[in-house]
Amino acid sequence: MTDTHHEQPHASSDEVAKVRELVKDEKIAMLTTVATDGSLVSRPMGVQAVDFDGDLWFFAAADSHKVAEIARDSAANAAFSGSTSWVSVSGRASLVRDRDTIRELWNTVADAWFPDGPDTAGVVLIRLHADSAEYWDSPGGR
Repeated sequence: MTDTHHEQPHASSDEVAKVRELVKDEKIAMLTTVATDGSLVSRPMGVQAVDFDGDLWFFAAADSHKVAEIARDSAANAAFSGSTSWVSVSGRASLVRDRDTIRELWNTVADAWFPDGPDTAGVVLIRLHADSAEYWDSPGGR
């Protein structure tokens, strides 16, 4: 298997575009946060369909463990696995409670988790701002 590995601690616009291309069709990422005991905790999360510009967005319940973990320690990672590429985005997560932003990013997938829509009490956005990204791609899917 031939592959290409790139690590981007200070990405140029071309490098951000490459990560954008690799994650644009991905619906799920494994979001990793730091638990209160310092261990890493990962869970699948739906990625909001936004052009990657250095930020990834996820909906969450304000009373969830992941939200409490981010409030305590903002270090986070999102990992994607495609059929021919793999992406790891590391950075700092923040919690966004702005209703206008929640409405702007709302979609039918979010409705499944929050049936009262974007005005559901306790719905928040997790914004993962990328400090670095690594990606591996396999030309021709080999």
